[in-house]
Amino acid sequence: MSGMLTTEQMLRAIDELAAAALPLWGLDGADLQLINHSENWTYRVLPKGAARPVILRVHRDGYHSTDGIRSELAWMRALQAEAQVKTPQAIPGKDGADIQTVTHPALSSPRNCVLFEFIDGIEPPQDNLIPPFRQLGEVTARCHNHSETWTRPPYFERLSWDFEHSLGKTANWGAWQAGPDCTPERAKLLQRAVDLMERRLKAFGHARNRYGLIHADFRLANLLVHNGDVRVIDFDDCGLGWFLYDGATAVSFFEDRADVPELMEAWKEGYRRQRELPKEDDHEMWTFILLRRMTLFAWMGSHAETDLARTEGPGYSTGTCDLAERYLSQYS
Repeated sequence: MSGMLTTEQMLRAIDELAAAALPLWGLDGADLQLINHSENWTYRVLPKGAARPVILRVHRDGYHSTDGIRSELAWMRALQAEAQVKTPQAIPGKDGADIQTVTHPALSSPRNCVLFEFIDGIEPPQDNLIPPFRQLGEVTARCHNHSETWTRPPYFERLSWDFEHSLGKTANWGAWQAGPDCTPERAKLLQRAVDLMERRLKAFGHARNRYGLIHADFRLANLLVHNGDVRVIDFDDCGLGWFLYDGATAVSFFEDRADVPELMEAWKEGYRRQRELPKEDDHEMWTFILLRRMTLFAWMGSHAETDLARTEGPGYSTGTCDLAERYLSQYS
């Protein structure tokens, strides 16, 4: 049973499951390379004959339903076709289905697998982020404009990123109090910031021009720059949330860096080229930056086995507390 496997045994089982999935797309014998393990397992697949690579995603058990994954893929297709947002498209299997369900004897339940096309581009360079942030602001606004008008399919089902499902009792990624190095003293400070965010978000509300279907993970690792164009990958967290939360995710894991205010101004400049951003909404940006930071803090607590949590976790508590203190001094 998967609950009894060590981390090493789990990784081996998922590798074997991924290899077993490839024939469902006619990719027998293709080379597999694990490139990321976060919520899911993501592999680069190199078909025989040095054909163009593709990307295989093996879904984590219990995070999304089959209809939830179908909803993600439908929005990605619609964004590319209707909003000129370049996204990697799902490649149907030999049976015509986008989602293939694969079993493994060591795992207690089957896993959903999706194969994506490979799209060109590189992650924005950390030393010159102003131009990419302007472009990202434009791309984000196009996503939000499309979100407001898109007719969702009848099977639509995605997570919510409202306060209750981010930091409340039914948080998608677990209790923020379980974040790394969250001592009782730090928890008291962070609770004050969480309470203030809850009050401000309640007042901010869920109006149609503020809240809808969002990407929810526009961090640099999910952006590709190619010939001056910003492409968007990994819609696995897309769901219902505040539009400004998408802006906050752009500075994920470096929210406390000195140039973040300048980067957010560049993002807002690009966003306003495509969509209105009222000043009163703009004023709440740091509420959403701290909301994102605290949500990631919770994620690290519930995903301590991942490489991302191990590399980013040390020091993350200190930085989160520093942000919380600044937020309380600015908004209290």
